[in-house]
Amino acid sequence: MEPVIPIFSFEIGSFSLIIGKEIIWQWVVILILGISAFLLTRNLKKNPNKKQVVLETLYTTVENLVKSNMGEKFINYVPYIGTIIIYLLVMNLLGVLGIKPPTQNLSVTLALGVSTFFVINGTAVKKNGALKYMKGLAQPYAFMLPINILERVMLPFSLALRLFGNMLAATILVEMLYEFLESITWIAGIGLPIVGHIYFDMFDGGIQMLVFVMLTMINIKITAEHH
Repeated sequence: MEPVIPIFSFEIGSFSLIIGKEIIWQWVVILILGISAFLLTRNLKKNPNKKQVVLETLYTTVENLVKSNMGEKFINYVPYIGTIIIYLLVMNLLGVLGIKPPTQNLSVTLALGVSTFFVINGTAVKKNGALKYMKGLAQPYAFMLPINILERVMLPFSLALRLFGNMLAATILVEMLYEFLESITWIAGIGLPIVGHIYFDMFDGGIQMLVFVMLTMINIKITAEHH
């Protein structure tokens, strides 16, 4: 794993905050997706054009995914789940453009894991109340309290490390493929790596996005209904 090369950094007390190129690319993705969402969703009409039909099809696909895995009562999570799907997919697919995916940086995946942690537990508190939520941590027996708390705390780290580890491994393997082919002959490094990009960036990137999304949906539902 390469060390993080800082583009700029600043101090917060005794803590140094380093901004690397992966964070910058993450901000670029957020900016592009934000602008695209604004432009694509303005002036929606009752009689949709082709663009709106595609958008509504994508929305319906995410809606059906949420319904089938979480149930009708969690339908208001369609925007959140849809955002994660698009956000992770775009970041994971940057490798196709020759840009290292931001998700091969632990700080990026950890931020996603922590945000999901707050959504999961915030949902449980909202649906059950703070008191019932706290009591649920001692279920089915009181001595399970430390284990249940540890399970909740470890979830964001588990999500983050799984995504980070797989994307980092894919990035390293693509780089090794380039080095191997170029060691044979320079021309081999021109077209053949496309196969590696198709598998590691497109296929594996899509799979890792799906795994993160499915675990997020399942944990939101299970944690909310467990109490």
